Formats: sequence, C-alpha cells, structure tokens
Amino acid sequence: MLLAGTVAGVAQSGDLNNWPAGTSPQEVGKALAEHFVTSPHQYTKTIHYSEVCTWYGALTFAKLTHDDVLRDELIKKFEPLMPGGAEADRTPLRHHVDDSIFGVVPLEIAIQTKDPRFLAVGKGWADRQWENPQADGLSAETRYWIDDMYMLTMLQLEAYRATGDKKYLDRDAKEMVSYLDKLQQPNGLFYHAPDVKYFWGRGDGWVAAGMAEMLSELPESHPDRARIMKGYKLMMSSLLQYQGKDGMWRELIDKDDAWPESSSSAMFSFALITGVKHGWLDAATYGPAARKSWIAVVGYVDQNHDVTQVCEGTGKKDDMAYYYARKRRTGDFHGQAPVLWAASALLRDGAGK
Repeated sequence: MLLAGTVAGVAQSGDLNNWPAGTSPQEVGKALAEHFVTSPHQYTKTIHYSEVCTWYGALTFAKLTHDDVLRDELIKKFEPLMPGGAEADRTPLRHHVDDSIFGVVPLEIAIQTKDPRFLAVGKGWADRQWENPQADGLSAETRYWIDDMYMLTMLQLEAYRATGDKKYLDRDAKEMVSYLDKLQQPNGLFYHAPDVKYFWGRGDGWVAAGMAEMLSELPESHPDRARIMKGYKLMMSSLLQYQGKDGMWRELIDKDDAWPESSSSAMFSFALITGVKHGWLDAATYGPAARKSWIAVVGYVDQNHDVTQVCEGTGKKDDMAYYYARKRRTGDFHGQAPVLWAASALLRDGAGK
C-alpha cells in the first residue's frame, strides 16, 4: 500500500501508468463499455452520432484489452442495424456529417474481424461522403462547425485503416487543414463556427480529438502533417493555460465562471494523452496535465457507470447566454464516448497500438 505522500507525489507527476484505486483505465473502460452494451439508443429514432462514438470507443477498448467476449457483444449489438436486420430502419440516411459517421462502427468491426460484410457497409458510407465533392475538393458535407473535425474525419480515417487506401487519408488531411485555416484563433482555440465566436468546450474537444486521431496515422512525409501538427500543438499549449485547478475545463473554455464540463475535459484528456504517448508533446510539461485531467474526469463517473455533468446536445448560436445555460446531463453518450477514448489512449503504447 502506498503512503499518502507517495500517492500525492505520483498525482503531481506525469505518470500515465499507475493510478489511484478505482481510476485505472482498465477498470473505468471495462465498466463503461459493458454498460454501453446494455444501454438503449439515445436521442433519435435513427442512431445518433454520439452513440456511434461510444460504440467506437468500446470497440477500441475491447481490442486493446484483448476482451473477445466484450468485442463479440458489441458486434452482436450492431448486427440488427446491418442491411436486412431487425433494426435496419434505425440507420440514418441524411448526407450530413452527423449521419455519415455511422459508418465508423462497421469499419472498426471490419478492422478487428476482417469480415467483408462490415467492410462493404462502412466503406459505402465513406465513399458516399465524397461522391459529389465541392469544387475545392472538400466533401459536400463540409459546413465549418468544429464538431465536423471529428465527425467527418473519423469516417475517412477508419476507411483508411480498414483498406490502406491513401485517398481516404488525403481527404481527411485536406479537410483538417481547411478547418484549421478557417476556425483556429491566435490563442490556439477554435470558434464554434465562423459566425459564432465562442470557445465552446465540447466543440473544441471534437477538433482536439480529431487532430490527435489523424496525427496517429499521417506519415511524417505527408505534405499536410506539419500544418496539422502546428495547429495541434498550438491548441494543446492553450489548453494548459485554461485547465482548472480541479483538472477540468469549462463549458466555455475561457470563462472561469462557466461550469466544469465532463465531455470536453475527456476529449482534451484523450488528445493530451495521445500526444504524450507519441512524443509529440513534452512529457514533463504535458504529462501532469494529462494525468490530472484523467483523474478529474473519472471523478464524474457515478456508481451506475454514467458520466455526469455532460453538456446536452448543442447547435451553434451567436449568443453567449445560450452556452452558459446549456443543461447538464447524466449518462449522455456525448460524455460516455470520450471517457472510453481516453481509457483506450492510456492503454496504447507509444506506437499507438
């Protein structure tokens, strides 16, 4: 048993391997992933993007922990959504980033099982997203909301991971550079949209997570890597300045009187952990912030394995009071998902495996 002073010393360090009781990524990830298996669908009749993101997080956790039983349960949960399945009518249909991300789940299942059925379905979504591109080569689903830099890019990234076809990676990088040029501010943070100049926590969380995922795959030689890395490092440096003493970030990142928000804090935790693990970020500088954020976020997981204090679904609005007044939800998939991502990030080695 560690002495209290030793525990405190570890907590102040950047140690991403040893954890206080009940906060290890193995324990937390297992609890949230198994909880997801039995959770009902949320929000809409068709599968909501936040559920897709939670599914992806649970699948990656199962892979990293070699938990074939959990993986098979997650696949069994998805089977009814396949064409001809009992829940096929829950498949989203719009040509919209929030619907197209549905393809991430069958792609991740294909990556893990090599089952061509899932590959065909997932690849169909990724190809559809670019079937009528804009004149500048960007997806027709481009709308310049920062949420898109996870929602849109993850589908193409998973298609690349599943197929090895670099066209998906090139599409991703082109989108990310365009959004960086359009939305990142000199302080490193991102406006929710060009016409909504607020640093909304989860919005910035989506783009932080999206950049971390993409940089994990982009080769050093890729022409867009340096630009994306520059934007990522600028953002991570800014996040250090805005992290609260409690380890959390706020609903509006730059407003001290805004409430601590768990989904954005988990997304930033994921992005920081990933950067430290890969060596993009200096471990002595960023490791303590990554550790502190993970422990803080885990403190918002209740006895039912539901993440508390999650900002409700939020569209863009040019009204600061709108963001301050967002409701806090418990067990919302917007919060369940990034805690699973962060748990997975902590379990990966420096090569991201």
